[in-house]
Amino acid sequence: MRQGIAVVTAVVTVLSTAGCKTTTIGSGTTPGSGHRTSTADGKLKQSGKLTKRGHLIVLSDPGQVTYSLHPANCHTTGSGTQILQDPSCTPGGIDPNVTQSNLSSTICKSGYTSTVRPPSSQTSKAKRAQYVAYGVSDGTTSELDHLISLELGGDNDIANLWPEIGKLPNPKDKVENDLHRAVCSGKVKLADAQTAIATDWRTAEQQLGLA
Repeated sequence: MRQGIAVVTAVVTVLSTAGCKTTTIGSGTTPGSGHRTSTADGKLKQSGKLTKRGHLIVLSDPGQVTYSLHPANCHTTGSGTQILQDPSCTPGGIDPNVTQSNLSSTICKSGYTSTVRPPSSQTSKAKRAQYVAYGVSDGTTSELDHLISLELGGDNDIANLWPEIGKLPNPKDKVENDLHRAVCSGKVKLADAQTAIATDWRTAEQQLGLA
Protein backbone atom coordinates (compact mmCIF):
# COMPACT_ATOMS: atom_id res chain seq x y z
CA MET A 1 0.00 0.00 0.00
CA ARG A 2 3.02 2.28 0.26
CA GLN A 3 3.22 4.54 -2.76
CA GLY A 4 5.45 7.52 -3.54
CA ILE A 5 6.36 8.72 -0.06
CA ALA A 6 8.89 11.49 0.28
CA VAL A 7 10.66 12.71 3.38
CA VAL A 8 10.13 16.41 3.70
CA THR A 9 12.11 18.81 5.88
CA ALA A 10 11.13 22.41 6.11
CA VAL A 11 11.35 25.55 8.17
CA VAL A 12 8.83 25.68 10.97
CA THR A 13 5.91 28.05 10.56
CA VAL A 14 3.64 29.07 13.36
CA LEU A 15 -0.11 29.30 12.98
CA SER A 16 -2.19 31.00 15.63
CA THR A 17 -5.84 30.03 15.76
CA ALA A 18 -8.60 30.75 18.22
CA GLY A 19 -8.27 28.59 21.30
CA CYS A 20 -5.29 26.67 19.94
CA LYS A 21 -1.79 27.74 19.02
CA THR A 22 -0.41 25.24 16.55
CA THR A 23 3.10 24.95 15.17
CA THR A 24 3.07 23.42 11.71
CA ILE A 25 6.21 21.60 10.68
CA GLY A 26 7.12 20.08 7.36
CA SER A 27 9.23 17.19 8.61
CA GLY A 28 8.12 13.59 8.52
CA THR A 29 6.71 11.29 5.87
CA THR A 30 4.26 12.87 3.49
CA PRO A 31 2.71 11.41 0.36
CA GLY A 32 4.33 12.40 -2.89
CA SER A 33 6.25 15.59 -3.48
CA GLY A 34 4.95 19.09 -3.14
CA HIS A 35 1.89 20.01 -1.14
CA ARG A 36 -1.79 20.16 -1.97
CA THR A 37 -4.98 21.40 -0.33
CA SER A 38 -8.49 20.64 -1.47
CA THR A 39 -10.85 22.54 -3.69
CA ALA A 40 -14.60 22.73 -3.20
CA ASP A 41 -15.06 19.48 -5.10
CA GLY A 42 -12.87 17.58 -2.63
CA LYS A 43 -9.80 17.30 -4.84
CA LEU A 44 -6.33 17.84 -3.42
CA LYS A 45 -4.23 20.91 -4.13
CA GLN A 46 -1.13 22.52 -2.65
CA SER A 47 -1.04 24.64 0.50
CA GLY A 48 2.13 25.33 2.47
CA LYS A 49 3.87 22.13 3.55
CA LEU A 50 0.83 19.97 4.33
CA THR A 51 -1.41 18.11 1.93
CA LYS A 52 -5.08 18.52 2.78
CA ARG A 53 -8.54 17.50 1.65
CA GLY A 54 -10.78 20.18 3.05
CA HIS A 55 -9.62 20.55 6.66
CA LEU A 56 -8.28 16.99 6.83
CA ILE A 57 -4.53 16.43 6.68
CA VAL A 58 -3.55 13.80 4.11
CA LEU A 59 -0.49 11.79 5.11
CA SER A 60 0.68 8.22 4.61
CA ASP A 61 2.31 7.02 7.84
CA PRO A 62 1.54 3.31 8.33
CA GLY A 63 2.98 1.91 11.54
CA GLN A 64 4.27 5.20 12.89
CA VAL A 65 3.07 8.37 14.59
CA THR A 66 3.91 11.52 12.67
CA TYR A 67 3.85 15.14 13.79
CA SER A 68 2.59 17.55 11.16
CA LEU A 69 1.37 19.82 13.97
CA HIS A 70 2.45 20.64 17.51
CA PRO A 71 -0.85 21.49 19.22
CA ALA A 72 -1.04 23.57 22.39
CA ASN A 73 -3.77 25.24 24.46
CA CYS A 74 -6.44 22.89 23.09
CA HIS A 75 -9.98 22.68 24.46
CA THR A 76 -12.66 20.03 24.11
CA THR A 77 -16.35 20.91 23.96
CA GLY A 78 -19.37 19.00 25.23
CA SER A 79 -19.80 17.01 28.40
CA GLY A 80 -20.04 13.46 29.71
CA THR A 81 -19.45 10.98 26.91
CA GLN A 82 -20.43 13.52 24.23
CA ILE A 83 -17.07 15.23 23.92
CA LEU A 84 -15.69 16.80 20.75
CA GLN A 85 -12.06 17.53 19.95
CA ASP A 86 -10.65 20.99 19.32
CA PRO A 87 -10.74 21.21 15.49
CA SER A 88 -7.86 23.68 15.47
CA CYS A 89 -5.63 21.19 17.25
CA THR A 90 -7.12 17.96 15.91
CA PRO A 91 -8.61 18.56 12.45
CA GLY A 92 -8.33 14.88 11.51
CA GLY A 93 -6.06 13.01 9.14
CA ILE A 94 -6.50 10.45 6.36
CA ASP A 95 -4.25 7.96 4.60
CA PRO A 96 -4.14 8.63 0.84
CA ASN A 97 -3.43 4.95 0.23
CA VAL A 98 -6.99 4.10 1.29
CA THR A 99 -9.37 5.00 -1.52
CA GLN A 100 -12.89 4.28 -2.63
CA SER A 101 -11.52 1.96 -5.31
CA ASN A 102 -9.41 -0.27 -3.03
CA LEU A 103 -11.64 -0.75 0.00
CA SER A 104 -11.69 -4.53 -0.37
CA SER A 105 -7.91 -4.72 -0.03
CA THR A 106 -7.57 -2.09 2.71
CA ILE A 107 -10.08 -1.14 5.41
CA CYS A 108 -12.67 -3.77 4.45
CA LYS A 109 -10.10 -6.56 4.62
CA SER A 110 -9.92 -8.45 7.91
CA GLY A 111 -6.80 -7.54 9.89
CA TYR A 112 -6.12 -4.31 8.02
CA THR A 113 -5.78 -2.07 11.08
CA SER A 114 -3.05 -4.26 12.57
CA THR A 115 -0.90 -3.56 9.51
CA VAL A 116 -0.99 0.22 9.99
CA ARG A 117 -1.37 0.72 13.76
CA PRO A 118 1.79 2.16 15.38
CA PRO A 119 3.52 0.46 18.33
CA SER A 120 2.62 1.47 21.90
CA SER A 121 6.05 3.07 22.34
CA GLN A 122 5.05 5.70 19.77
CA THR A 123 1.43 6.14 20.83
CA SER A 124 2.51 6.56 24.46
CA LYS A 125 4.69 9.50 23.45
CA ALA A 126 1.87 11.00 21.42
CA LYS A 127 -0.54 10.47 24.31
CA ARG A 128 1.69 12.41 26.71
CA ALA A 129 1.98 15.27 24.23
CA GLN A 130 -1.75 15.48 23.51
CA TYR A 131 -2.79 15.15 27.14
CA VAL A 132 -0.58 18.11 27.99
CA ALA A 133 -1.91 20.08 25.02
CA TYR A 134 -5.53 19.39 26.07
CA GLY A 135 -4.87 19.83 29.79
CA VAL A 136 -5.97 16.29 30.67
CA SER A 137 -4.76 15.13 34.07
CA ASP A 138 -3.04 11.82 34.70
CA GLY A 139 -5.47 9.17 35.85
CA THR A 140 -8.42 10.60 33.90
CA THR A 141 -10.56 7.83 32.41
CA SER A 142 -9.85 8.27 28.73
CA GLU A 143 -8.02 6.95 25.69
CA LEU A 144 -5.86 8.35 22.91
CA ASP A 145 -8.31 8.15 20.05
CA HIS A 146 -7.97 8.30 16.28
CA LEU A 147 -10.50 10.99 15.36
CA ILE A 148 -10.94 9.27 12.00
CA SER A 149 -10.45 5.64 12.96
CA LEU A 150 -7.99 3.42 11.16
CA GLU A 151 -10.93 1.31 10.01
CA LEU A 152 -12.20 4.39 8.17
CA GLY A 153 -8.85 5.14 6.55
CA GLY A 154 -7.56 7.51 9.22
CA ASP A 155 -3.83 8.07 9.56
CA ASN A 156 -1.53 8.10 12.60
CA ASP A 157 -0.61 11.77 12.49
CA ILE A 158 -0.88 13.85 15.65
CA ALA A 159 -3.56 15.88 13.86
CA ASN A 160 -5.75 12.77 13.99
CA LEU A 161 -5.09 11.86 17.64
CA TRP A 162 -6.83 13.33 20.68
CA PRO A 163 -7.65 12.43 24.31
CA GLU A 164 -11.19 11.07 24.30
CA ILE A 165 -12.46 11.39 27.85
CA GLY A 166 -14.98 9.00 29.38
CA LYS A 167 -15.67 5.35 30.03
CA LEU A 168 -14.52 2.64 27.67
CA PRO A 169 -15.87 1.48 25.34
CA ASN A 170 -17.45 4.80 24.47
CA PRO A 171 -20.29 5.92 22.16
CA LYS A 172 -17.88 7.01 19.42
CA ASP A 173 -16.68 3.42 19.05
CA LYS A 174 -20.16 2.35 17.94
CA VAL A 175 -20.34 5.19 15.42
CA GLU A 176 -16.98 4.14 13.98
CA ASN A 177 -18.16 0.55 13.60
CA ASP A 178 -21.47 1.60 12.05
CA LEU A 179 -19.72 3.85 9.54
CA HIS A 180 -17.21 1.13 8.69
CA ARG A 181 -20.02 -1.30 7.90
CA ALA A 182 -21.81 1.34 5.84
CA VAL A 183 -18.70 2.14 3.81
CA CYS A 184 -17.82 -1.50 3.20
CA SER A 185 -21.39 -2.34 2.19
CA GLY A 186 -21.50 0.56 -0.25
CA LYS A 187 -24.17 2.55 1.59
CA VAL A 188 -21.82 5.46 2.26
CA LYS A 189 -18.84 6.84 0.36
CA LEU A 190 -15.51 6.70 2.19
CA ALA A 191 -14.79 10.42 1.90
CA ASP A 192 -18.25 11.32 3.21
CA ALA A 193 -17.81 9.08 6.26
CA GLN A 194 -14.39 10.53 6.99
CA THR A 195 -15.61 14.11 6.78
CA ALA A 196 -18.71 13.43 8.86
CA ILE A 197 -16.94 11.77 11.77
CA ALA A 198 -14.17 14.37 11.85
CA THR A 199 -16.68 17.21 11.83
CA ASP A 200 -18.93 15.86 14.62
CA TRP A 201 -18.97 12.17 15.45
CA ARG A 202 -22.16 12.68 17.49
CA THR A 203 -24.21 13.60 14.42
CA ALA A 204 -22.25 11.68 11.77
CA GLU A 205 -24.78 8.89 11.31
CA GLN A 206 -27.66 11.33 11.04
CA GLN A 207 -25.77 13.45 8.50
CA LEU A 208 -25.09 10.35 6.42
CA GLY A 209 -28.67 9.10 6.55
CA LEU A 210 -27.87 6.11 8.76
CA ALA A 211 -29.74 7.13 11.90
